[in-house]
Amino acid sequence: MKLRHARAIAVFGIAVFALTGARGSNGASCGGSSGSSSSSSSSGGSHDNDGSGSSSGGSVPGGGSSADKAARDVTIDKCAYDPATKNLTARITVKNDGALDYDYSVTMKFTGTGATSATAFKGGIAVAAGASATAELSTPYPGTGDGSEYTKCEVTRASRL
Repeated sequence: MKLRHARAIAVFGIAVFALTGARGSNGASCGGSSGSSSSSSSSGGSHDNDGSGSSSGGSVPGGGSSADKAARDVTIDKCAYDPATKNLTARITVKNDGALDYDYSVTMKFTGTGATSATAFKGGIAVAAGASATAELSTPYPGTGDGSEYTKCEVTRASRL
């Protein structure tokens, strides 16, 4: 093999490595799991019903996977018990700052003092590139009281496709 062929092969190999990145030996794809185009769980934001109106998106330390980015795109606007439907509900806003359209899926956990945790899921939240969308997640109220024991919602899983 001539020297110029060896150089061309070396340059090609370096270019492929630089473009795909060092992903370790597990052969992971861009989504972070082998052979899968979807992403999995991450810790997301939370919302307390303390009247402060504070909520946060999923600030995931050191997170660079698609799930981490999806969790950071979610903001919890409201977390409450709805006496009319007897459901625990959370209203969220999903903001897509990316250049591509995505369909988001979000799992929400409702907790509180002395309350059994409850979970709600919403998939198919379509958000165009550079836009935002609101969605409501709800789950049946598992208690017998007025729902006041549920004081916190948090995003436990978020993904985008």
